[in-house]
Amino acid sequence: MAEYDTIRTVGAGASAARIDQGLRAHMNKVYGLMSVAMLITGAAAWAIAGLAVTTDPAAGVAQIGAGEYLTNFGALLYTSPLKWVVMFLPLVMVFAFSALINRLSAPAAQLFFYVYAVAMGVSLSSIFLVFTGTSIATTFLITAIAFASLSIYGYVTKRDLSGMGTFLMMGLIGLFVAMIVNMFVGSDALQFAISVIGVLIFAGLTAYDTQNIKNTYIQHAQYGDQEWLAKSAIMGALNLYLDFINLFMFLLQFLGNRE
Repeated sequence: MAEYDTIRTVGAGASAARIDQGLRAHMNKVYGLMSVAMLITGAAAWAIAGLAVTTDPAAGVAQIGAGEYLTNFGALLYTSPLKWVVMFLPLVMVFAFSALINRLSAPAAQLFFYVYAVAMGVSLSSIFLVFTGTSIATTFLITAIAFASLSIYGYVTKRDLSGMGTFLMMGLIGLFVAMIVNMFVGSDALQFAISVIGVLIFAGLTAYDTQNIKNTYIQHAQYGDQEWLAKSAIMGALNLYLDFINLFMFLLQFLGNRE
């Protein structure tokens, strides 16, 4: 089994202390970028949900709960064909981001990441219509604790997690296919299985991605390519951001109380 040690994996010409210090700064940047993106997503989701729902019957076009109505904007966003754009735009953007990252400058890549966070917030805004605010907040806290624990494990463990990558990617593809199928089938049993498998997959990906970010930095830091390292931090933040969002959404299926 391979041993992962911050000091001994660097090239002979690099200062061990400097690489170790750089790694800490790199990880702080990754978590910082991810945190900003999470704040943007949360703010966008809350703001869009606020525009989509009203308690004024005269301003509503469709009742969705006790004393709550969809506005014209909400009906357009959630009941018209536009809902498919809202749903799949983040997926299209993340593939485009992966394809364009090598052509973008670091500032442009960071801006793209934040725009993506806005699109994700719009896509997730419907959870405020489905689940109670208390259950959303509670699930977010539980997700944050679980994510932090898994990410710390991925960073400090001496176990090589690289072998999990292929298995997790295959599981992720299968999960995506099952989700698409269930959009048309609407099976509660399949939805439960998807939620369980989704939690397990993204729990594993959180630890795997954290270790991969660490090892990637160690392997390339000796070359001193600051532009590459900056974009690497953005991609690392994107991966962890997606792990967190998906872990949260699948846990919400278990823990969320519906309106």
